[in-house]
Amino acid sequence: MYKTLGNNITLTRGDTLQLKVSLYNQDGTEYEPASGDVIRFAMKKNYTDAEPLLNITIPNDTLMLTLQPADTNQLDFGPYVYDLEITKADGTVDTFIAEASFVLAPEVH
Repeated sequence: MYKTLGNNITLTRGDTLQLKVSLYNQDGTEYEPASGDVIRFAMKKNYTDAEPLLNITIPNDTLMLTLQPADTNQLDFGPYVYDLEITKADGTVDTFIAEASFVLAPEVH
């Protein structure tokens, strides 16, 4: 099970997350990804960590961020940080969600 509050996400460890991602132009209109655009979700325990624990590419056609149970099964409960970034086909990089909270909640089995 998961819940969102603004850009903050809480997910029960080992559950599936399927979350629609929205991108907007500066004028407020919805951005339609172009061929060659790459949208990425990255999650770390701390921003200062060298490498992300998760680095997921989001499909342009569905804009659906999907985490499978195996993505979080071995991670510790507690707070993490994440961001969402698009690298456009022309090389422009835009982090459209930055410094957001991701909490892995415990499960009882």
